[in-house]
Amino acid sequence: MTTASTAASTTTTTTSTTANVGGAATATTLLLLLLLLLILLLLELLLPPPPVPLPLLPVSLTLPLLLLRLLLILLLLLLLLQLLLVLLQLLLLLLLMLLLLLLLLLLLLLPLLLILLLLLLQLLLLLQQLQILLLLVVLLLLLLLLLILLLLQLLLPLPLVPLPLQLVSLPLPLLLLLQLLLLLLLLQLLLLLLLLLLLLLLLLLLLLLLLLLLLLLLLLLLLLLLLLALLLLLLLLLLLLLLLLLLLLLLLLLLLLLLLLLLLLQLLLLLLLLLLLLLLLLLLLLLLLLLLLMLLLLLLLQLILLLLQQLLILLLLLLLLLLLLLLLLLLLLLRLLLLLLLLLLLLLLLLLLLQLLLLLLLLLLLLLLLLLLLQLLLLLLLLLLLLLLLLLLLLQLLLLLQLLLLLHLLLLLLLLLLLQLILLLLQQLLILLLLLLILLLLLLLLLLLLLLLLLLLLLLLLLLLLLLLLLLLLQLLLLLLLLLLLLIIIIIIIIILLLLLLLLPLLLLLLLLLLLRLLQLILLQQQLLLLLLLVVLVLLLHCYCYYYYS
Repeated sequence: MTTASTAASTTTTTTSTTANVGGAATATTLLLLLLLLLILLLLELLLPPPPVPLPLLPVSLTLPLLLLRLLLILLLLLLLLQLLLVLLQLLLLLLLMLLLLLLLLLLLLLPLLLILLLLLLQLLLLLQQLQILLLLVVLLLLLLLLLILLLLQLLLPLPLVPLPLQLVSLPLPLLLLLQLLLLLLLLQLLLLLLLLLLLLLLLLLLLLLLLLLLLLLLLLLLLLLLLLALLLLLLLLLLLLLLLLLLLLLLLLLLLLLLLLLLLLQLLLLLLLLLLLLLLLLLLLLLLLLLLLMLLLLLLLQLILLLLQQLLILLLLLLLLLLLLLLLLLLLLLRLLLLLLLLLLLLLLLLLLLQLLLLLLLLLLLLLLLLLLLQLLLLLLLLLLLLLLLLLLLLQLLLLLQLLLLLHLLLLLLLLLLLQLILLLLQQLLILLLLLLILLLLLLLLLLLLLLLLLLLLLLLLLLLLLLLLLLLLQLLLLLLLLLLLLIIIIIIIIILLLLLLLLPLLLLLLLLLLLRLLQLILLQQQLLLLLLLVVLVLLLHCYCYYYYS
């Protein structure tokens, strides 16, 4: 954008300067024509009309008119040459502006130097136009001098001294005009020196442009090397990422295998729990059967009590004791089974909690074993007491047959009380068993819910792993695409740089050639102007001398 704006500004300034030059040239030509018309009117007013035709007039009267005509022809020729030179300059300026615009489009990195170059060229053209205007002013002053001399020659008598002595006695206005001419010629020489200095500055700027282009090429090569190094680093990083992804995949597979093993262990433990629950159900059924048998036996005892007295009562007591022992044994077995169930549940909890509570479980097991041992000791003590009671009863049977009759009623009462107590205990046991069954069912439901949650979590983990793998694959594809794009961009940049390396020297050579041609044209124009000036001066001097000596 900056280069485009600068190019537009330079084109507008060049067009404005060319328009100014054209306007100045037309104004000078109009002034010259007005001056010639005024001189012709003055001559017609001052000179008398000719009494004879023009061929018979003396030479002294026709020479001013001839000189004026020659001057008019010379002025017309000079104006035509000036127009041609201006047209050539405009064409050269247009070509130079086009070439500079191309350079601005190609060398976007060096806009400031190119703008300076354009400004120097514009200054050069302005100085050249000033020089041309000074030459025109010099020509006008020479024409004025010649006209004034002609008027003086016509109005005054012929001189009696030669020309070099007459120049000393010239009036002050003519001397001032001659001094002005000398000053203008000196100014023209100074302008020529300034033009040469500007041309030297242009050459220095071109050399600076070449050096800057070489530096830019070196910087571009360094940038290419840096880009290649960055690409190598990216490739190494991609390889490291691939290795890390493979390691992560292996770790994920190992974790999945461990999870499967844990699930298998949990399934085995659940099967063991189911088997234990079945055993518990069987034991409960046996207990129910035993309770039913006991109820039947109690009924039988109540029926037989009326018939049998002491022996039967003793037998019933023995049976009851045996039944109590069986019940105690069954209760012990139930407790053992419950303990096993608790142990299995604790094992499941240990697996779920990563075996952090082993010590607590071991302590609990030790306490349970101690309790069981205490219960067994108590049972043994009860058995011993029962045996002692039996022995005492036998002794009492042997010794106190009479007292048995009296104590029969008391024993019956005690038996009834014992039976009531046993019934209460059985009811409590049944309630406890029902509560245990409800708890077991709740535990089973909780286990099923936990299993379902674990399965859902595993499915979610698998889905997340699949999503992670897909994301990693997409990232790898994107990285590969980015690498391909970078390679394509680097190849395109290298091709463009090679083309620039090939084209920049050619463009600079063309620019140097154009500048040299422009300098040649400027020098030719200066030479033409000097030659024309010399020709005009020679013609004027020749006419003046011819008129003077005629």
